[in-house]
Amino acid sequence: MSKYRELLAQKEKLEAQIRQAREVESTKMLGEIRAVVLDFGFTARDIFGEKGSGNAGSKRPPVPPKYRDPKSGATWSGRGRAPSWIAGKDRAKFAI
Repeated sequence: MSKYRELLAQKEKLEAQIRQAREVESTKMLGEIRAVVLDFGFTARDIFGEKGSGNAGSKRPPVPPKYRDPKSGATWSGRGRAPSWIAGKDRAKFAI
């Protein structure tokens, strides 16, 4: 059992060393990155692409509506969950 406890103690020491080394290296790397960004005048958009897009150019255009509620004027494209004004009804009556 003492071998097990020795290994756990070594593990804790190594994890502390890893955290410390990561902190030192990440601080150094961040300084280098900032210097390059300033030297070349990069913007966040240059580096990360458009805001909010996980993959630049992967956005699909909006789908045009296929159905309209004559009472409220609300529209629906036919995708996703049907709104209450059309759910369970004949959709041909609401087609645009």
